[in-house]
Amino acid sequence: MALTAETGVNAMRSQWSFEVTSLVLAPADMVWRRIVTPEGINDEMRPWMTMSLPRGVGEVSIETIRVGVPVGRAWLRLFGVLPFDYDRLTLTELEPGRRFHEVSTMLSMRRWVHDRTVEATTDRTAVVTDRVTLEPRVILRLAGPLLQVLLRAFFGHRHRRLRRHFER
Repeated sequence: MALTAETGVNAMRSQWSFEVTSLVLAPADMVWRRIVTPEGINDEMRPWMTMSLPRGVGEVSIETIRVGVPVGRAWLRLFGVLPFDYDRLTLTELEPGRRFHEVSTMLSMRRWVHDRTVEATTDRTAVVTDRVTLEPRVILRLAGPLLQVLLRAFFGHRHRRLRRHFER
């Protein structure tokens, strides 16, 4: 149930980074199966937002996306209703059952890097770690430190929801 966060700043490139790690009381394979599905992703994000699948993609999970091939625009919706940003998804690395690495662009971000790992600590617990690097578009660059704080808090929320899902 631990939650940690580390912060790094690279002002020369206008990038901000953070890391959030949690212990989840469930086997790593169960956690993985949950976090790679649209249902699991949206459950983590609720009630603040949801993410739609790109048009024409159909039923997918992170494991069925082709590595290195842009998937399309996944719209982010505030409170699950109001579109406010999109993520032009590209999965760049995948270790099924353990890790994915996404490098994308967004309406608000020149570059968005999200690395998520799931590691078994025992046969009944797993550690989930999200490492995020964001590079806001020029118009939002001054808001970078605030975006970092908000997004770190949002990923903390996601981890709490994920832990709660398995504690039921």
